[in-house]
Amino acid sequence: MIQIEGLTKQYGATTVVDAVSFNIERNSIAVIVGTSGSGKSTLLRMINRLVEPTAGRVLLDGADTRSEPAHLLRRRIGYAIQGHGLFPHRTVAENVATVPRLLGWPEERIRSRVQELLEIFQLDPGLYADALPHQLSGGQQQRVGVARALAAEPGVLLMDEPFGALDPIIRAKAQEDLLGIQRRFGTTMVLVTHDMDEAFRLGHRVAVMRQGQLLQYDRPAVLLTHPSDPFVARMTGLTDRAMKLLALTTAGEAALPGGSDGPCVASSASLRDVLSELLWSGAASALVLGEDGSPRGQLPVAAILARGRP
Repeated sequence: MIQIEGLTKQYGATTVVDAVSFNIERNSIAVIVGTSGSGKSTLLRMINRLVEPTAGRVLLDGADTRSEPAHLLRRRIGYAIQGHGLFPHRTVAENVATVPRLLGWPEERIRSRVQELLEIFQLDPGLYADALPHQLSGGQQQRVGVARALAAEPGVLLMDEPFGALDPIIRAKAQEDLLGIQRRFGTTMVLVTHDMDEAFRLGHRVAVMRQGQLLQYDRPAVLLTHPSDPFVARMTGLTDRAMKLLALTTAGEAALPGGSDGPCVASSASLRDVLSELLWSGAASALVLGEDGSPRGQLPVAAILARGRP
């Protein structure tokens, strides 16, 4: 667990982060969102002490992060940034191996870990291990950046606008890959973004910040249905809340007993996507299929619409 207690950062008379407190559960994804200048990136960087707090503290599994030198703390916390930050004159393998090498891992363990991560991120080691960053696409560079952040098996991964430079198609795939990686490794992730749709897609809980203050920290559905103030309501969207609520629930979670002669949809599909398919096809219900292709139930239009109401 990450406990953030009264965290404050001041530069002279300017308070950038103002007494922020909240807890991040182990093996979850927390997303910090806010407009430019809200203090979200400064807050993130105080977790690994890239920025030293003026007041307050951060506890990792109950231990104050100030109890060890900052450079040692950062070696056990993964960190990925927008634009990936790869070393341009090091190969992909050398980039991924950066922190394990600093930690003094045996070379065989490093080689094994690099190969494992490249395969997980769908980068064939035979093709990419010896490539230089400029030889990769933007999406590939981003995957290498996340692989490097995960290389030393950190319990915590911090990400600052990691997908901001990617085009929409690559960005959606990168988000899906990140969710798969988080499920596989159980890493506690803290991610900063200005994109509320991205926050809702990735975050188990979302922190909304404005002018250095934490306005609300809760599950996406609560932010949509019970925003704490007008600013949070504007951030979460005043006109499309129903569709955003539908995007938070999967077909498998909402499926009802019975069959359907309508279109087949995957249990992992969002209710928003299922509703779109039904409206396009003119069908009254969809048949929900599990990962193995077997029927898991049906989804009538009426049941989907009911889920879009708070």
